[in-house]
Amino acid sequence: MTAPTLPPAPAPAPTPAPRAAPPAAWAARPVRLLLDGDDDHNVHRAAYQWADPAQGRITVDPTPHTTSPAYLALDVLRASGRDGFLRPEAERMSTDPAWRAVTCWTLACGLDEVIVLRAHRLTTERLRRLAVWRADTGIRLTLLAHTPEQTDLQRLLEHLTAAELVDVAIVRGTAAVLEAIGPAATRRRTGPPPRDHAHPLPALPRSSVAAFRADCWRRQNATDFAHTDGQYRAGYAAARTWLARTLPPPPALVGGITSADDPAEPTLFTLQETEAVRLFLARLTVSSPSAAHTVARVRGAQAGFLSRSSLLNVPDDLASCAGPGLTTVPLTPRTVHTITVRLPNPLRAAAIAALLFTGTDKSLLSMTQIGSVDDTHTIVAIDRDSRINIGEPSGPRHLYAVPPRARPLLHAAVAFRRHTPRTADNHGLFANCFGTTPRFEALIADAGLPIPALLHPHPGDDWHTAARCWHLHTPTPSAPDVLPRLGELHP
Repeated sequence: MTAPTLPPAPAPAPTPAPRAAPPAAWAARPVRLLLDGDDDHNVHRAAYQWADPAQGRITVDPTPHTTSPAYLALDVLRASGRDGFLRPEAERMSTDPAWRAVTCWTLACGLDEVIVLRAHRLTTERLRRLAVWRADTGIRLTLLAHTPEQTDLQRLLEHLTAAELVDVAIVRGTAAVLEAIGPAATRRRTGPPPRDHAHPLPALPRSSVAAFRADCWRRQNATDFAHTDGQYRAGYAAARTWLARTLPPPPALVGGITSADDPAEPTLFTLQETEAVRLFLARLTVSSPSAAHTVARVRGAQAGFLSRSSLLNVPDDLASCAGPGLTTVPLTPRTVHTITVRLPNPLRAAAIAALLFTGTDKSLLSMTQIGSVDDTHTIVAIDRDSRINIGEPSGPRHLYAVPPRARPLLHAAVAFRRHTPRTADNHGLFANCFGTTPRFEALIADAGLPIPALLHPHPGDDWHTAARCWHLHTPTPSAPDVLPRLGELHP
């Protein structure tokens, strides 16, 4: 497993963002009312086989013998694969939060088409909730009803009118209904994704950057060194690329002329440069499968910085620290599947994801504000110093890179908080998750995932927050873009 390449700029290029507001064209798609007067089993089977949540299509089967709007929202979440609330001890959601969760997951995950079964049993209030959901997200709504008598159809139409669902296209007859539903989904995935696997690295030497690669070569066999060196090379290449594209050369080196005042005196990186370095290190290691992979990547990055006349200083014993790549868990498809299934509430799902990809202490993560997440949901910036020391100049923020699979979770959580009444950007994002010990313990129990930052707590700052960097003001050495292979230099 190699380190991911990094974007060329400190602010990442926007990823394809989920829908933020429904375009006007969606309003042209009427509500389809499919009338299955014969209550044909083939119609029900076709509706279920058509659904494919991974492709943005779900079939909702409302819970019988209840008229609660909250239950209908939970039925929608269950159809999307988020059914953790079915466990007896799981946390419940009331009506408004449940429908806010439905709206936020719809926008964040690209849900586009919905079929609702047993529509003839829906109350006016439930239909109103569906109408608001459709208006907020632009979904294509299809209602499947069984109305053998004309009076049944007339009553249903009256309920639809009262719920302000007036643009209704009616389809009658079994054959026409089956054609309107469409063909069954192909290659639909069932069950959780396969288990995660990464090639383990052997124990690495506790050497400085100057001797790390050579010590690995001397102590490891050819196969182990190939895997270790792959991580080291990835960090080296990422650092050189990031420095070349992100940070301009210091003033003393412009034009290749060193400073005449004190050419040997290093210059500490500025506040903005320090934050950029922290974010670079977080991106480099956020998906690292083990602490050994992280150490190899960071040592390679240090060598890359030296090749560009910059000194990157990190804690000596990285393995005893906390932070990205050390007390984190890669957000693989299986991990994200577990989070979304067990935690239908967007805030709680994002809180667990943040604990896993930041690896930081809960007390720091609880300071995350709604505005701490950038617009592209790729960066979490926690300004702890300004919140603790009010009135003092702010220092570098605690920056964390959001891995791609966690971005829909952060998007849904931010949208959920902003849809909550009386909310501002300076309010806590995870206030309802970390606020009290019982709520936090319930969150961990519902997730059912090991959290390394809780199993092995580290009270100090995260390792990438403790990193420091200096401009050396020396001529850039003629370091190659690709490191030589040590096997070729073996005596």
